[in-house]
Amino acid sequence: MLEAQGLSCIRDERALFTELSFAIHPGELVQVEGPNGAGKTSLLRILAGLSSGEAGDILWQGESTRRNRDIYNQALLYIGHHAGVKEVLTPFENLTFFQKASGKKDDDAIWQALSQVGLVGYEDVPVAQLSAGQHRRVALARLWLSDAPLWILDEPLTAIDKQGVEHLVNLFEQHAEKGGIVILTTHQD
Repeated sequence: MLEAQGLSCIRDERALFTELSFAIHPGELVQVEGPNGAGKTSLLRILAGLSSGEAGDILWQGESTRRNRDIYNQALLYIGHHAGVKEVLTPFENLTFFQKASGKKDDDAIWQALSQVGLVGYEDVPVAQLSAGQHRRVALARLWLSDAPLWILDEPLTAIDKQGVEHLVNLFEQHAEKGGIVILTTHQD
């Protein structure tokens, strides 16, 4: 379970949220909604441990993430609004790097992930030469390679075509059905 206790976030002397508390249980898919500038990305970055709020705490499995940072990081896959991929590397190289960072090496899994996001045939093209949608799909391919139970996704459907959106939403639902947690922001209906 992921729990937020009394989170507060102030940006440019403006309170985005104060005393925000909630719990998200295994099997839940949560969409964070609000207008631009409302604090959706700030909230996700705080939940992922990439920034800190002015007050509050995040608990994972009942323990503060401040005390069990390594365990929490192993349980978490964060994909931000920016893709977080190296543009000089190819999709295959980016996914190989991602796998190695988590202590794995499985070329077959990488090929399956590339297939899931429609990038077979582009695996050897530097990411800098790909379209915005293809660039985003390189980042999203990590979802098929991750064993993390907690997915925090900032605008994962941006620059993705209608068929790709359906495919990703199905993946999110499957992850939740298997006991995972998905927290995402999106402007999609």
